Amino acid sequence: MSRSPARIAPAPLLIPESAREIIDYALDRRAKLRELFRGFSSELLDADPYLIRAAKHHGRVSDRKCPVCRKENLFELRYTFGDLLGQYSGRIKSHDEIEEMSQQVGEFQVYIVEVCIKCSWNHLIASYVMGDGIPRAIPRRLPTYE
Repeated sequence: MSRSPARIAPAPLLIPESAREIIDYALDRRAKLRELFRGFSSELLDADPYLIRAAKHHGRVSDRKCPVCRKENLFELRYTFGDLLGQYSGRIKSHDEIEEMSQQVGEFQVYIVEVCIKCSWNHLIASYVMGDGIPRAIPRRLPTYE
């Protein structure tokens, strides 16, 4: 791949105002793209098939084009993790669901991943902490019918 990475302005992310400990992975993303276009690593285009499927069915289409293939708009997935989420930790949630959860859960981590379903580019673009800060007991496992 001899092309250079697309010069794209930092994308505005949909991060709630009440988010804390926001980490932006833009510098890491830029470094990985530079590596890719210099031919050092093809491991960056190795999205798991489950990640691609999740992006198609649960992702939010962004207004940004893929920096690698420049053909498809990127999908954003928001994964939520935390002890207070119990068995629901590790699930994909929408922005609105995360806002609602932040009023009901003491603290949980959100990771935003961008995915291109055309070329399998994927990268963690941001993470942040949400929640109302009220300590609660870790929920016991509940039976689910999924």
